[in-house]
Amino acid sequence: MDRLHMPAGAEYIIDQLNKNGYEAYIVGGCVRDSLLGKKPNDWDITTSATPYQVKEIFRRTIDTGIQHGTVTVMLDRRSHDYAFEVTTYRVDGKYEDHRRPTEVTFTACLEEDLKRRDFTINAMAYNHEKGVVDIFGGQQDLANGIIRAVGVAEERFEEDALRILRAVRFAAQLGFEIDQQTSKAMTKLAENLRFISAERIQVELTKLITSKHPDRLVEAYNLGITKVVLPEFDAMMETNQDNPHHLYNVGIHTIKVMENVPPTQILRYTALLHDVAKPITKTLDEDGVGHFYGHQAKGADMAKDILKRLKLDNHTIDETCLLIREHDFSLHGTNIRTFRRFLNRLGIERFEDFLTIKKADMVGQSDYNKDVRQGYVDDMIAMYEQVKEENQCIKMSDMAIKGKDLIDMGISPGKEMGNILKALFEKVLDDPELNNKEKLIKLVEEKMY
Repeated sequence: MDRLHMPAGAEYIIDQLNKNGYEAYIVGGCVRDSLLGKKPNDWDITTSATPYQVKEIFRRTIDTGIQHGTVTVMLDRRSHDYAFEVTTYRVDGKYEDHRRPTEVTFTACLEEDLKRRDFTINAMAYNHEKGVVDIFGGQQDLANGIIRAVGVAEERFEEDALRILRAVRFAAQLGFEIDQQTSKAMTKLAENLRFISAERIQVELTKLITSKHPDRLVEAYNLGITKVVLPEFDAMMETNQDNPHHLYNVGIHTIKVMENVPPTQILRYTALLHDVAKPITKTLDEDGVGHFYGHQAKGADMAKDILKRLKLDNHTIDETCLLIREHDFSLHGTNIRTFRRFLNRLGIERFEDFLTIKKADMVGQSDYNKDVRQGYVDDMIAMYEQVKEENQCIKMSDMAIKGKDLIDMGISPGKEMGNILKALFEKVLDDPELNNKEKLIKLVEEKMY
């Protein structure tokens, strides 16, 4: 086998540990990614040395998780790879909460350490002298594109239930299939995900939906995972649209939209939740055609609750919910005044994201009236270009008149000034040519606002 590349800092740490009589290897995801020809993001090192022995060897260390055997070794800051987590071989004690072991015992045996890891593709170690240490067939599973639990799958998932979601996440990121026995254990124990913190769930879910295969969320549904971590998706999967504009149920339509937007957190969460309210807003008319009146606003409210529950950051929540609230906007023959008001609500800087969602939404629909819908989109693009080219005023801060100008006219700061500015802005939105300082001052003087 070819010699794997590792950073100079990792080589140095392993070499120093070896010189002091200890074993040391890079381990886990960095070995997996290196074997796949990918550049690892993190380089973890495992060793037979105890944390205190590691601290004696290296001058600068941080006790990142010393009770679990982990210290961070700090090297010369002039190097790009100056910080590495070094963890002692360990055996985990009993897991009583499906999240973490009650105790950790250090061991001098690498095999014992690898036994406790989640999947075979993550249970390999490497150093230049020994090569790849692969006790559980991780290299074969990499070659075959298989996610397989180490040892007895149920035991691994009983230890840490988050591994159930991680299996689907790895399958999505790598384009792999999940081993049959592993998936059976996942289905059996999926309910244990309720013991896992929202923060940990969110990290895995975000990685899944921003992967190359967000469609694997359907596999998570089939395995009973989303029933626990995202029950709203189950409702979407179980809601038919009964509308000529649609080919798929709400859930599959959602997947199609996700597949057709860039893998950014905001766009993928917008795609995931843009129709989240359809199951609760669905009505059938006298012809049996499905309608979802108000699902945009209701969906934005639901998305806010969901994203808060998942502990997403406020920026992601705000941007996602705004896009969801406005995602269904269409001109339907109305004019550029309506479009400017839409841009004001949306924010002109978000129009490209809106357009991305709109186009993806159409990809996930049927061909019914497709040309008409595409015409509306083309009209919006033309209007957007006109607004930009003419530098039309879309937000109040772009008005040619400011509060200072009103003060100079003898109007005191306060509610009256605010009302005047709002009234002038409404006029400017309707007629961009009014956005001229002299014209606006005249309107104020003549109380024509």
